[in-house]
Amino acid sequence: MTSTLAPSGIDTAASPARALVCRACSARYPLVAQHACYECFGPLEVDYDPAALARVTREQIEAGPRNLWRYAALLPAGQDPATRVTVDPGFTPLVAADRLAEEVGITGPLWVKDDSANPTHSFKDRVVSVALTAARALGFSRFACASTGNLANSVAAHAARVGVPSVVFIPSDLEQGKVVTTAVYGGELVAIDGSYDDVNRLCGELVETDEFEDTAFVNVNVRPYYAEGSKTLGYEVAEQLGWRIPAQVVIPMASGELLTKIDKAFTELVEIGLVEAPAGGWKVFGAQSAGCNPIATALHAGSDTITPVKPTGIAKSLNIGDPAAGLYALEAVRRTDGWMEYADDDEIRAGVRLLARTTGVFAETAGGVTVAVLRKLVESGRLDPTAETVVFNTGEGLKTLDAVAGEVGPTHRIKPSLRAARDAGLLG
Repeated sequence: MTSTLAPSGIDTAASPARALVCRACSARYPLVAQHACYECFGPLEVDYDPAALARVTREQIEAGPRNLWRYAALLPAGQDPATRVTVDPGFTPLVAADRLAEEVGITGPLWVKDDSANPTHSFKDRVVSVALTAARALGFSRFACASTGNLANSVAAHAARVGVPSVVFIPSDLEQGKVVTTAVYGGELVAIDGSYDDVNRLCGELVETDEFEDTAFVNVNVRPYYAEGSKTLGYEVAEQLGWRIPAQVVIPMASGELLTKIDKAFTELVEIGLVEAPAGGWKVFGAQSAGCNPIATALHAGSDTITPVKPTGIAKSLNIGDPAAGLYALEAVRRTDGWMEYADDDEIRAGVRLLARTTGVFAETAGGVTVAVLRKLVESGRLDPTAETVVFNTGEGLKTLDAVAGEVGPTHRIKPSLRAARDAGLLG
Protein backbone atom coordinates (compact mmCIF):
# COMPACT_ATOMS: atom_id res chain seq x y z
CA MET A 1 0.00 0.00 0.00
CA THR A 2 2.85 2.36 0.72
CA SER A 3 6.61 2.52 0.75
CA THR A 4 8.52 2.60 4.02
CA LEU A 5 11.26 4.75 2.49
CA ALA A 6 12.06 7.71 4.69
CA PRO A 7 11.20 10.78 2.59
CA SER A 8 13.37 13.83 2.23
CA GLY A 9 10.07 15.62 1.83
CA ILE A 10 8.00 17.81 -0.41
CA ASP A 11 8.93 21.46 0.14
CA THR A 12 5.68 22.70 1.69
CA ALA A 13 7.11 26.20 1.98
CA ALA A 14 7.04 26.44 -1.80
CA SER A 15 4.38 23.89 -2.73
CA PRO A 16 0.64 24.61 -2.43
CA ALA A 17 0.09 20.95 -1.52
CA ARG A 18 -0.71 20.32 2.12
CA ALA A 19 -1.76 16.67 2.47
CA LEU A 20 -2.99 13.53 0.79
CA VAL A 21 -6.74 13.01 1.21
CA CYS A 22 -8.87 9.93 0.62
CA ARG A 23 -11.34 10.40 -2.23
CA ALA A 24 -13.75 8.02 -0.49
CA CYS A 25 -13.73 8.86 3.23
CA SER A 26 -11.73 12.15 3.34
CA ALA A 27 -9.09 10.79 5.76
CA ARG A 28 -5.92 12.88 5.58
CA TYR A 29 -2.27 11.81 5.43
CA PRO A 30 1.11 13.55 5.13
CA LEU A 31 2.71 14.17 1.74
CA VAL A 32 4.52 10.84 1.56
CA ALA A 33 4.69 7.89 -0.86
CA GLN A 34 1.26 6.40 -0.23
CA HIS A 35 -1.58 5.73 -2.64
CA ALA A 36 -4.34 4.05 -0.62
CA CYS A 37 -6.22 4.98 2.54
CA TYR A 38 -5.47 2.99 5.69
CA GLU A 39 -9.06 3.49 6.86
CA CYS A 40 -11.12 2.38 3.83
CA PHE A 41 -8.52 1.46 1.16
CA GLY A 42 -9.85 4.26 -1.05
CA PRO A 43 -7.50 6.12 -3.43
CA LEU A 44 -5.61 9.17 -2.23
CA GLU A 45 -5.21 12.47 -4.05
CA VAL A 46 -3.31 15.66 -3.34
CA ASP A 47 -5.10 18.31 -1.30
CA TYR A 48 -4.08 21.94 -1.64
CA ASP A 49 -4.10 25.10 0.44
CA PRO A 50 -6.90 27.20 -1.14
CA ALA A 51 -5.20 30.42 -0.11
CA ALA A 52 -1.99 29.40 -1.90
CA LEU A 53 -3.89 28.55 -5.09
CA ALA A 54 -5.86 31.80 -4.90
CA ARG A 55 -2.62 33.80 -5.07
CA VAL A 56 -1.85 32.46 -8.55
CA THR A 57 -2.54 34.94 -11.36
CA ARG A 58 -2.87 34.70 -15.13
CA GLU A 59 0.12 37.01 -15.46
CA GLN A 60 2.26 34.70 -13.31
CA ILE A 61 1.35 31.71 -15.46
CA GLU A 62 1.84 33.53 -18.77
CA ALA A 63 5.31 34.64 -17.67
CA GLY A 64 6.36 31.04 -17.10
CA PRO A 65 8.10 28.61 -19.46
CA ARG A 66 6.20 27.26 -22.48
CA ASN A 67 5.73 23.84 -20.89
CA LEU A 68 3.72 22.39 -18.03
CA TRP A 69 5.94 24.03 -15.42
CA ARG A 70 4.23 27.36 -16.14
CA TYR A 71 1.58 25.83 -13.81
CA ALA A 72 4.09 24.90 -11.08
CA ALA A 73 2.25 27.05 -8.54
CA LEU A 74 -0.77 24.76 -8.99
CA LEU A 75 1.16 21.46 -8.73
CA PRO A 76 2.42 19.43 -5.76
CA ALA A 77 6.16 19.58 -6.55
CA GLY A 78 8.71 21.16 -8.86
CA GLN A 79 8.42 24.80 -7.85
CA ASP A 80 12.24 25.01 -7.87
CA PRO A 81 13.44 24.22 -11.43
CA ALA A 82 16.57 22.57 -10.02
CA THR A 83 14.46 19.87 -8.37
CA ARG A 84 12.58 18.76 -11.48
CA VAL A 85 12.87 15.39 -13.17
CA THR A 86 11.43 16.34 -16.52
CA VAL A 87 11.61 16.35 -20.29
CA ASP A 88 9.67 19.64 -20.19
CA PRO A 89 6.41 18.48 -21.76
CA GLY A 90 3.29 20.53 -22.30
CA PHE A 91 1.96 23.57 -24.09
CA THR A 92 1.07 21.28 -26.97
CA PRO A 93 -0.97 22.50 -29.97
CA LEU A 94 -4.68 23.23 -29.78
CA VAL A 95 -5.65 22.58 -33.38
CA ALA A 96 -8.70 24.19 -35.00
CA ALA A 97 -10.64 21.28 -36.54
CA ASP A 98 -13.10 22.97 -38.90
CA ARG A 99 -12.98 20.22 -41.53
CA LEU A 100 -13.46 17.50 -38.92
CA ALA A 101 -16.41 19.46 -37.53
CA GLU A 102 -18.01 19.57 -40.97
CA GLU A 103 -17.54 15.82 -41.45
CA VAL A 104 -19.19 14.86 -38.15
CA GLY A 105 -21.95 17.47 -38.19
CA ILE A 106 -20.65 20.05 -35.72
CA THR A 107 -21.38 23.71 -36.44
CA GLY A 108 -19.79 25.24 -33.35
CA PRO A 109 -16.03 25.58 -32.75
CA LEU A 110 -14.19 22.24 -32.60
CA TRP A 111 -10.61 21.85 -31.38
CA VAL A 112 -8.17 18.96 -31.06
CA LYS A 113 -5.77 19.14 -28.13
CA ASP A 114 -2.84 17.25 -29.64
CA ASP A 115 -0.63 15.79 -26.94
CA SER A 116 1.28 13.66 -29.42
CA ALA A 117 3.57 16.72 -29.63
CA ASN A 118 5.09 15.95 -26.22
CA PRO A 119 8.74 14.76 -26.11
CA THR A 120 7.89 11.01 -26.04
CA HIS A 121 4.73 11.65 -28.06
CA SER A 122 1.99 11.12 -25.50
CA PHE A 123 0.30 12.87 -22.59
CA LYS A 124 2.14 10.52 -20.21
CA ASP A 125 5.10 12.91 -20.18
CA ARG A 126 2.94 15.24 -18.09
CA VAL A 127 2.14 12.73 -15.36
CA VAL A 128 5.65 11.30 -15.30
CA SER A 129 7.34 14.70 -14.95
CA VAL A 130 5.20 15.54 -11.92
CA ALA A 131 5.40 12.06 -10.38
CA LEU A 132 9.16 11.70 -10.68
CA THR A 133 9.82 15.22 -9.48
CA ALA A 134 7.85 14.33 -6.35
CA ALA A 135 9.60 10.94 -6.18
CA ARG A 136 13.03 12.54 -6.11
CA ALA A 137 11.89 14.89 -3.33
CA LEU A 138 10.66 11.82 -1.44
CA GLY A 139 14.08 10.17 -1.66
CA PHE A 140 13.61 7.47 -4.32
CA SER A 141 16.62 6.39 -6.39
CA ARG A 142 15.01 4.18 -9.06
CA PHE A 143 11.99 4.77 -11.31
CA ALA A 144 9.43 2.21 -12.45
CA CYS A 145 5.92 1.69 -13.78
CA ALA A 146 3.33 -0.74 -15.06
CA SER A 147 2.41 0.32 -18.57
CA THR A 148 0.41 -0.30 -21.72
CA GLY A 149 3.21 1.42 -23.64
CA ASN A 150 3.16 5.22 -23.53
CA LEU A 151 3.94 5.38 -19.83
CA ALA A 152 6.85 2.97 -20.33
CA ASN A 153 8.28 5.26 -23.02
CA SER A 154 8.05 8.27 -20.75
CA VAL A 155 9.46 6.73 -17.57
CA ALA A 156 12.43 5.29 -19.47
CA ALA A 157 13.11 8.65 -21.16
CA HIS A 158 12.86 10.65 -17.94
CA ALA A 159 15.20 8.23 -16.16
CA ALA A 160 17.70 8.45 -19.02
CA ARG A 161 17.58 12.26 -18.94
CA VAL A 162 18.65 12.41 -15.26
CA GLY A 163 20.80 9.26 -15.15
CA VAL A 164 18.58 7.29 -12.76
CA PRO A 165 18.03 3.52 -13.17
CA SER A 166 14.61 2.48 -14.43
CA VAL A 167 12.63 -0.74 -14.68
CA VAL A 168 9.34 -0.78 -16.54
CA PHE A 169 6.85 -3.62 -16.85
CA ILE A 170 4.66 -4.17 -19.93
CA PRO A 171 2.34 -6.84 -21.36
CA SER A 172 4.33 -9.05 -23.75
CA ASP A 173 1.86 -8.51 -26.62
CA LEU A 174 2.41 -4.74 -26.75
CA GLU A 175 2.79 -2.99 -30.12
CA GLN A 176 6.37 -3.24 -31.39
CA GLY A 177 6.59 0.52 -31.82
CA LYS A 178 6.03 1.03 -28.11
CA VAL A 179 8.48 -1.72 -27.16
CA VAL A 180 11.26 -0.21 -29.26
CA THR A 181 10.58 3.34 -28.08
CA THR A 182 11.00 2.17 -24.51
CA ALA A 183 13.98 -0.15 -24.92
CA VAL A 184 16.01 2.44 -26.81
CA TYR A 185 16.54 4.48 -23.63
CA GLY A 186 18.59 1.69 -22.09
CA GLY A 187 16.70 0.90 -18.89
CA GLU A 188 15.35 -2.46 -17.83
CA LEU A 189 12.25 -3.53 -19.77
CA VAL A 190 10.29 -6.50 -18.43
CA ALA A 191 7.64 -8.12 -20.66
CA ILE A 192 4.97 -10.04 -18.74
CA ASP A 193 2.92 -12.87 -20.23
CA GLY A 194 -0.42 -11.42 -19.24
CA SER A 195 -2.72 -8.41 -19.51
CA TYR A 196 -2.02 -4.92 -18.19
CA ASP A 197 -4.08 -5.77 -15.12
CA ASP A 198 -1.75 -8.72 -14.46
CA VAL A 199 1.25 -6.42 -14.89
CA ASN A 200 -0.23 -3.84 -12.54
CA ARG A 201 -1.02 -6.50 -9.94
CA LEU A 202 2.59 -7.71 -9.99
CA CYS A 203 3.91 -4.17 -9.59
CA GLY A 204 1.59 -3.70 -6.60
CA GLU A 205 3.27 -6.72 -5.03
CA LEU A 206 6.81 -5.68 -5.94
CA VAL A 207 6.43 -2.25 -4.36
CA GLU A 208 5.92 -3.95 -0.98
CA THR A 209 9.20 -5.91 -1.13
CA ASP A 210 12.46 -4.85 0.47
CA GLU A 211 14.20 -5.08 -2.90
CA PHE A 212 11.96 -2.34 -4.31
CA GLU A 213 11.77 -0.03 -1.30
CA ASP A 214 13.95 2.54 -3.10
CA THR A 215 11.81 2.40 -6.25
CA ALA A 216 9.13 4.90 -7.22
CA PHE A 217 6.42 3.19 -9.27
CA VAL A 218 4.83 6.25 -10.82
CA ASN A 219 1.34 4.72 -11.01
CA VAL A 220 1.49 2.81 -7.70
CA ASN A 221 3.24 4.26 -4.66
CA VAL A 222 3.52 7.84 -6.00
CA ARG A 223 0.24 7.71 -7.91
CA PRO A 224 -1.38 10.74 -6.16
CA TYR A 225 1.36 13.00 -7.55
CA TYR A 226 1.33 11.28 -10.94
CA ALA A 227 -2.39 11.88 -11.39
CA GLU A 228 -1.98 15.62 -10.79
CA GLY A 229 0.08 15.96 -13.96
CA SER A 230 -3.04 15.30 -16.03
CA LYS A 231 -4.57 18.54 -14.74
CA THR A 232 -2.17 20.52 -16.89
CA LEU A 233 -4.10 19.43 -20.00
CA GLY A 234 -7.16 21.21 -18.62
CA TYR A 235 -5.16 24.27 -17.59
CA GLU A 236 -3.62 24.57 -21.05
CA VAL A 237 -6.89 24.24 -22.92
CA ALA A 238 -8.41 27.04 -20.84
CA GLU A 239 -5.39 29.28 -21.34
CA GLN A 240 -5.12 28.56 -25.07
CA LEU A 241 -8.80 29.41 -25.51
CA GLY A 242 -8.16 32.86 -24.05
CA TRP A 243 -8.85 31.88 -20.44
CA ARG A 244 -12.19 30.16 -20.93
CA ILE A 245 -13.46 26.63 -20.44
CA PRO A 246 -15.06 24.88 -23.43
CA ALA A 247 -18.69 23.83 -23.14
CA GLN A 248 -17.88 20.20 -23.98
CA VAL A 249 -14.84 17.92 -23.86
CA VAL A 250 -14.40 14.36 -25.18
CA ILE A 251 -11.68 12.40 -23.40
CA PRO A 252 -10.36 8.83 -23.89
CA MET A 253 -10.62 6.57 -20.85
CA ALA A 254 -8.42 3.72 -19.63
CA SER A 255 -8.32 3.99 -15.83
CA GLY A 256 -10.66 7.01 -16.04
CA GLU A 257 -8.16 9.22 -14.23
CA LEU A 258 -7.40 11.55 -17.13
CA LEU A 259 -11.07 12.46 -17.42
CA THR A 260 -11.43 13.15 -13.70
CA LYS A 261 -8.30 15.32 -13.59
CA ILE A 262 -9.26 17.48 -16.57
CA ASP A 263 -12.59 18.05 -14.86
CA LYS A 264 -10.72 18.84 -11.63
CA ALA A 265 -8.52 21.35 -13.47
CA PHE A 266 -11.55 23.23 -14.77
CA THR A 267 -13.08 23.24 -11.29
CA GLU A 268 -9.89 24.61 -9.71
CA LEU A 269 -9.55 27.36 -12.31
CA VAL A 270 -13.09 28.53 -11.56
CA GLU A 271 -12.67 28.28 -7.79
CA ILE A 272 -9.51 30.39 -7.73
CA GLY A 273 -10.94 32.96 -10.12
CA LEU A 274 -8.71 32.47 -13.16
CA VAL A 275 -11.68 31.70 -15.41
CA GLU A 276 -15.46 31.82 -15.36
CA ALA A 277 -17.50 28.69 -15.93
CA PRO A 278 -19.41 28.64 -19.22
CA ALA A 279 -23.12 29.38 -18.98
CA GLY A 280 -24.69 26.14 -17.80
CA GLY A 281 -21.30 24.67 -16.87
CA TRP A 282 -19.23 22.26 -18.95
CA LYS A 283 -20.04 18.70 -20.01
CA VAL A 284 -17.56 15.84 -19.83
CA PHE A 285 -17.79 12.93 -22.28
CA GLY A 286 -15.78 9.71 -22.03
CA ALA A 287 -14.58 7.47 -24.86
CA GLN A 288 -13.70 3.78 -24.56
CA SER A 289 -12.86 0.91 -26.88
CA ALA A 290 -15.59 -1.72 -27.31
CA GLY A 291 -12.92 -4.27 -26.41
CA CYS A 292 -12.46 -2.70 -22.97
CA ASN A 293 -15.45 -0.61 -21.91
CA PRO A 294 -16.31 -1.39 -18.28
CA ILE A 295 -16.86 2.26 -17.30
CA ALA A 296 -19.16 3.06 -20.23
CA THR A 297 -21.04 -0.20 -19.71
CA ALA A 298 -21.76 0.74 -16.09
CA LEU A 299 -23.01 4.17 -17.16
CA HIS A 300 -25.29 2.71 -19.83
CA ALA A 301 -26.71 0.31 -17.25
CA GLY A 302 -27.31 3.10 -14.73
CA SER A 303 -25.05 1.26 -12.31
CA ASP A 304 -22.31 2.21 -9.86
CA THR A 305 -20.79 -1.26 -10.17
CA ILE A 306 -17.90 -1.47 -12.62
CA THR A 307 -17.40 -5.11 -13.57
CA PRO A 308 -13.80 -5.87 -14.63
CA VAL A 309 -13.33 -7.24 -18.14
CA LYS A 310 -10.59 -9.04 -20.05
CA PRO A 311 -9.46 -6.47 -22.63
CA THR A 312 -9.41 -7.13 -26.35
CA GLY A 313 -9.07 -4.97 -29.45
CA ILE A 314 -6.52 -2.71 -31.07
CA ALA A 315 -6.69 0.25 -28.65
CA LYS A 316 -4.13 -1.28 -26.30
CA SER A 317 -3.25 1.97 -24.56
CA LEU A 318 -6.83 2.02 -23.21
CA ASN A 319 -6.89 -1.67 -22.25
CA ILE A 320 -7.30 -1.47 -18.48
CA GLY A 321 -9.96 -4.00 -17.59
CA ASP A 322 -10.22 -3.01 -13.93
CA PRO A 323 -10.13 0.81 -14.01
CA ALA A 324 -8.95 2.34 -10.75
CA ALA A 325 -10.73 5.68 -11.23
CA GLY A 326 -13.81 4.33 -12.96
CA LEU A 327 -16.25 5.33 -10.23
CA TYR A 328 -14.88 8.86 -10.17
CA ALA A 329 -15.15 9.11 -13.96
CA LEU A 330 -18.80 8.06 -13.66
CA GLU A 331 -19.36 10.76 -11.04
CA ALA A 332 -17.78 13.48 -13.19
CA VAL A 333 -19.77 12.53 -16.29
CA ARG A 334 -23.08 12.33 -14.39
CA ARG A 335 -22.48 15.56 -12.49
CA THR A 336 -21.77 17.49 -15.69
CA ASP A 337 -24.64 15.85 -17.63
CA GLY A 338 -22.21 14.25 -20.08
CA TRP A 339 -22.12 10.72 -21.45
CA MET A 340 -19.82 7.87 -22.45
CA GLU A 341 -19.66 5.82 -25.63
CA TYR A 342 -17.39 3.19 -27.12
CA ALA A 343 -16.09 2.24 -30.56
CA ASP A 344 -15.18 -1.09 -32.15
CA ASP A 345 -11.93 -1.75 -34.02
CA ASP A 346 -13.30 -0.81 -37.45
CA GLU A 347 -14.69 2.44 -36.05
CA ILE A 348 -11.36 3.15 -34.36
CA ARG A 349 -9.43 2.70 -37.62
CA ALA A 350 -11.90 4.97 -39.39
CA GLY A 351 -11.49 7.54 -36.59
CA VAL A 352 -7.70 7.54 -36.96
CA ARG A 353 -7.99 8.10 -40.71
CA LEU A 354 -10.71 10.74 -40.39
CA LEU A 355 -8.68 12.78 -37.92
CA ALA A 356 -5.56 12.54 -40.09
CA ARG A 357 -7.43 13.43 -43.29
CA THR A 358 -9.20 16.48 -41.83
CA THR A 359 -6.64 17.94 -39.38
CA GLY A 360 -3.20 16.59 -40.28
CA VAL A 361 -3.00 14.94 -36.84
CA PHE A 362 -1.98 11.27 -36.93
CA ALA A 363 -3.27 9.74 -33.71
CA GLU A 364 -2.61 6.41 -32.12
CA THR A 365 -5.61 4.14 -31.68
CA ALA A 366 -6.79 5.96 -28.54
CA GLY A 367 -7.28 9.06 -30.69
CA GLY A 368 -9.28 6.98 -33.13
CA VAL A 369 -11.51 5.94 -30.24
CA THR A 370 -12.11 9.56 -29.28
CA VAL A 371 -12.98 10.69 -32.82
CA ALA A 372 -15.26 7.70 -33.39
CA VAL A 373 -17.05 8.45 -30.13
CA LEU A 374 -17.33 12.14 -31.05
CA ARG A 375 -19.21 11.13 -34.20
CA LYS A 376 -21.51 8.82 -32.21
CA LEU A 377 -22.25 11.50 -29.64
CA VAL A 378 -23.29 13.93 -32.36
CA GLU A 379 -25.42 11.32 -34.15
CA SER A 380 -27.19 10.34 -30.91
CA GLY A 381 -27.89 13.95 -29.93
CA ARG A 382 -25.94 13.61 -26.68
CA LEU A 383 -23.41 16.27 -27.70
CA ASP A 384 -24.58 19.75 -28.69
CA PRO A 385 -23.27 20.38 -32.23
CA THR A 386 -23.47 24.15 -31.77
CA ALA A 387 -21.36 24.37 -28.60
CA GLU A 388 -17.59 24.78 -28.39
CA THR A 389 -16.00 21.33 -28.09
CA VAL A 390 -12.47 20.06 -27.43
CA VAL A 391 -11.40 16.49 -28.13
CA PHE A 392 -8.15 15.09 -26.73
CA ASN A 393 -5.58 13.16 -28.74
CA THR A 394 -3.25 11.57 -26.22
CA GLY A 395 -0.67 9.81 -28.40
CA GLU A 396 1.22 9.53 -31.69
CA GLY A 397 0.05 7.32 -34.56
CA LEU A 398 3.58 6.18 -35.38
CA LYS A 399 3.40 4.00 -32.25
CA THR A 400 0.42 2.01 -33.55
CA LEU A 401 1.12 1.72 -37.28
CA ASP A 402 -0.24 -1.82 -37.48
CA ALA A 403 -3.75 -0.55 -36.81
CA VAL A 404 -4.03 1.17 -40.21
CA ALA A 405 -1.10 -0.26 -42.17
CA GLY A 406 -3.36 -2.65 -44.06
CA GLU A 407 -5.74 0.14 -45.09
CA VAL A 408 -3.42 2.82 -46.44
CA GLY A 409 -0.51 2.88 -48.88
CA PRO A 410 0.52 4.24 -52.29
CA THR A 411 -2.37 5.47 -54.42
CA HIS A 412 -0.29 4.93 -57.60
CA ARG A 413 2.69 2.82 -58.59
CA ILE A 414 4.39 3.93 -61.82
CA LYS A 415 7.61 3.79 -63.80
CA PRO A 416 9.98 6.79 -63.40
CA SER A 417 8.89 8.51 -66.61
CA LEU A 418 6.73 11.41 -67.72
CA ARG A 419 4.63 9.09 -69.88
CA ALA A 420 3.91 6.84 -66.91
CA ALA A 421 2.90 9.85 -64.84
CA ARG A 422 0.60 11.03 -67.64
CA ASP A 423 -0.90 7.55 -68.13
CA ALA A 424 -1.66 7.40 -64.37
CA GLY A 425 -3.62 10.65 -64.63
CA LEU A 426 -1.15 12.67 -62.58
CA LEU A 427 -0.88 15.45 -65.17
CA GLY A 428 -4.58 16.18 -65.30
